[in-house]
Amino acid sequence: MSPTVFRYKSFRFFFFSREETRMHVHISCPDGEAKFWLEPTIALCDNYGLSPRVLRELQGVIEQRKDEIIAAWKKHFAS
Repeated sequence: MSPTVFRYKSFRFFFFSREETRMHVHISCPDGEAKFWLEPTIALCDNYGLSPRVLRELQGVIEQRKDEIIAAWKKHFAS
C-alpha cells in the first residue's frame, strides 16, 4: 500500500507502507521519481530522471508543506 499524501501539478507525494522508519516522502510523475528525507533536515535521497530545477521546486513544496507531510506520516504509521 502506498497512500497519497497530496498531489501538486503532475506530482504525487506518497509513502510506501512497509519501508524504513526514517521519515521520508516519495514523489512520482511521468518524467521520473524522487525520494526526500524529512529528518533531520529535508534532503534529497534518490532521484530517477528529474532535473535539478524540478528537484529544487519539489524541495520547496516539501518545505512549505512539511507539517502536513509529517502529520500524514505519523497518522499512517501509527496504525
